[in-house]
Amino acid sequence: MLKKFEHYDNPRENALAAIKTSIPADQWDNNLLFLKNLRETIAAHPVSTHPAIQILNSGVLNKEILKQIHLEYRHAIVQIFTDALLMAQFQTKQLEPKLHSGAKMFPRFLLGLNILDEFGFRPGFDKNNYYQGNPIYAHYPLFEDLLTQYGVDESERKAYQPTKISDDVRKYLEGSYNSYIKVLALLAVAEEEVILFSPPLRQATKAVGIKVDGDGYYHVHGVSSDETAEAADDDHQDDLWYALAQAITVNDYENLSNLCLEYCELWNDFWNTQISDLNNIPSLQAC
Repeated sequence: MLKKFEHYDNPRENALAAIKTSIPADQWDNNLLFLKNLRETIAAHPVSTHPAIQILNSGVLNKEILKQIHLEYRHAIVQIFTDALLMAQFQTKQLEPKLHSGAKMFPRFLLGLNILDEFGFRPGFDKNNYYQGNPIYAHYPLFEDLLTQYGVDESERKAYQPTKISDDVRKYLEGSYNSYIKVLALLAVAEEEVILFSPPLRQATKAVGIKVDGDGYYHVHGVSSDETAEAADDDHQDDLWYALAQAITVNDYENLSNLCLEYCELWNDFWNTQISDLNNIPSLQAC
């Protein structure tokens, strides 16, 4: 017989198991195969090997250029990421007419684990046997702290006018909020972009003398296998795809593929714009 708190062990695995068994096995298998192929297509998209990755890793960009890139990145995704997560969690209600009563809570629970990380909670109990967490360590405030280290004050943040492509990337995700499967899929693609570009952005930031080791925004972004960080973007991305496997049918496949690839194209254009004015930097000729 399980002890009282053993029922709460392995929360992620519990949610994944509940999601999997909430739809017929053949639908589950077909959806997983479709999403596997879609993920492979996304991984082969040009944005995955964008020249910006090598340029950022090279350490040749100065602080002013990186400040501009970070302001663009802030507008395109950082400011709205938790908005989109919360909308996805809310829109699980769209599952209720399709699945058995209560099934919306399984992906809602799974998304909650991502949200806890984003909001600054940590696994474990505090000294009062309560949750561990502090909102100053939420990911968005950590990014704002990073901008402060780049020398961006509050008035400059409020006055900043993003490029059209930065605004287009942002609006594309915001435009998905009314559809559970759309916002889930775009969040999964956004996590891929975070996985691809966080390590190069971390390296570029470190190269201009800003501390990135031990704490801060880049310490909590990347993949779970990175021993230099406390990141789990790969797990969160997997969870988003897993939740999507519960929600879709074959009728969604084509539109969902087009949606994800259009978002990849926008991200590719975003990074094209970020490096478009760098030809006058001689050291980039070697990149």
